Amino acid sequence: MEIPLLSDIVIILGLAVVVILLFQRFKLPTILGFLATGVIAGPHGLSLIKATHDIEILAEIGVILLLFIIGMEFSLKQLALIKRTVLLGGTTQVLATIGLVCVVMVLLRYSWAESVFMGFLIALSSTAIVLKLLQDRSEINSPQGRVVLGILIFQDIVVVPMMLLAPLMAGESEDIGTALLIMALKGIFVIVFVLVSARYLVPRLLFLVAQTKSKELFILCVVVICFAVAWLTSNLGLSLALGAFMAGLIISESEYSHQATSNILPFREIFTSFFFVSIGMLLDFGFMLQNLPVILLFSVLTFILKGTVATLAARILQYPMRISLLVGLSLFQVGEFAFILSKTGLASGLLSEETYQYFLSVSLLTMGVTPFIIGSYRQLADFIAKPISSSNGDSVFSNETTAAHGDLPDLNDHIVIIGYGINGRNVAKAARHADIPYVITELNAVTVKQERKLGEPIVYGDAVHPMILEHINVQKARVVVIAISDPEATRRIIATVRGISDKVHIIVRTRFVQEMEENYLIGADEVIPEEFETSIEIFTRVMNKYLMPRDEIERFTQKIRSDNYDMLRSLASGRIPNNSKISLDLPDIEVASLRVYTNDSDIIGKSLLEANIRNRFQITIVAMKRERETILNVDGHTRILRGDVLYVVGKPNDVMRFNDYLKDSF
Repeated sequence: MEIPLLSDIVIILGLAVVVILLFQRFKLPTILGFLATGVIAGPHGLSLIKATHDIEILAEIGVILLLFIIGMEFSLKQLALIKRTVLLGGTTQVLATIGLVCVVMVLLRYSWAESVFMGFLIALSSTAIVLKLLQDRSEINSPQGRVVLGILIFQDIVVVPMMLLAPLMAGESEDIGTALLIMALKGIFVIVFVLVSARYLVPRLLFLVAQTKSKELFILCVVVICFAVAWLTSNLGLSLALGAFMAGLIISESEYSHQATSNILPFREIFTSFFFVSIGMLLDFGFMLQNLPVILLFSVLTFILKGTVATLAARILQYPMRISLLVGLSLFQVGEFAFILSKTGLASGLLSEETYQYFLSVSLLTMGVTPFIIGSYRQLADFIAKPISSSNGDSVFSNETTAAHGDLPDLNDHIVIIGYGINGRNVAKAARHADIPYVITELNAVTVKQERKLGEPIVYGDAVHPMILEHINVQKARVVVIAISDPEATRRIIATVRGISDKVHIIVRTRFVQEMEENYLIGADEVIPEEFETSIEIFTRVMNKYLMPRDEIERFTQKIRSDNYDMLRSLASGRIPNNSKISLDLPDIEVASLRVYTNDSDIIGKSLLEANIRNRFQITIVAMKRERETILNVDGHTRILRGDVLYVVGKPNDVMRFNDYLKDSF
């Protein structure tokens, strides 16, 4: 029996493999490969696909799973940490973009409803492409990465009410007030349903399912929850995507959300690939070529408009101009959720077929150039920032920093701490405890304001600029500690410090080993990679477990650090240099804490002499814990009771044998 859809699936996935392999060779995102696959295989390309309607159904499943995963990854607790960026930055970017696009569209003689809806579409950026690119560059935790993430989270949330408003804007309801009231009631019902389900129903259901230890049943239960809630919201007149997002929220509040995400992720990847392919199939490539000048004009306009608005949003969050420009150069494109929303507008009559083709062309072009823009966005930001800084005397930095610096003591022979994250805070605490003078530079204006109220010597500014470092007397400092999560900015700061002073000692914290050599070449004196320091800490605890003397452990770790981690780097290549080998005499002794479960009358209630434990098991009990009391002066008359925790010393095999005996009746 022939299944037409099966041949189409084989064509799509086979062609996608070839296209994506080609795209990967040029380091282009996978999503662009799927879009290109759709353009090639679609009705406006080679017409390889016949059952386009069936592909769109698979694409709808992909959208449901995509929003379901986003809902599961959406945590109110995590959102609270960047709530200011999400709410203020996201609201500014979305509303300002909608307003400006609306003005442009009205000037082009579109109706207000069509203009506002186009503003909805252009306001959304590509979460999938931008976060993947920033993650590949290790810049998610950088200042611009945090701002971009916050704005993208807001966009992902706001797309839901946009979907609800689209039918009302299209005039599908004559009584707008009643329609809004009904929509509000439906929304309240959905919210109550989500809260009740997340608090009471779903955790209990998933607990019962998890108890069966059946992976198949767990996956089936999660999928049923996803599609059941999507079906419910669809029957209420809301969107399937909204229901999928709500289903994800329900599961996200349970302890099983991570397992559910890992189980659903492979299905999502397959079905969302059909979604992006289906978008590519909708693009009329002939239309794009015929109207290329207009499409290029709109693409450039979108780039300038969205980039400017995102930059202003970051400036409102009080980030320096360079960081703000990096944010703007990250969020200029039209994103994948705009495609989902555009289908709603097309069905509601808010988009004509011609306008829709223009939108698709502009979206694909802006998404296509995103990897190239982000790849060189630091150079672009510097190029744009220079005339701005020179025209206003660099007031973006100097005014705030001068004001802050005026409250600082005379700085000399001090520590300069760049970045006030976890590492920066710990260095500041240690310096304060040792009574060593220090000053901190930080890019987060809110953090600076809060910490200055607490008495911290902290100033606002971007340390890549010499003016900031001169204000905090880096030329008189003894040590500069660079503790930020932006590799490129770290290298620029090292170069800037070295341009001011050759004598200051620069200590750099990096995440990865491959960043060490370049930082040394630029001028760093010490580079501490988190990868190796974590390994050293783990092995230190391992050696403690083997009862190595502390002085031997300290000599071992000091040897590793003094050789710039050469031993650990050699381990990765499978060889250990002779001069890095250290002879460690590991004693065959184990210290363990064992709980008494047995009811054996040979030891329960008996003294240590009566139980004759040392001779029977060749172990020594050195202490014990009974309820909340720790007994240190253990002697031959100390009695053993059921439930005691015994601290024993002996050879590993003997300790294990004694442990088995104590659990004999457990």
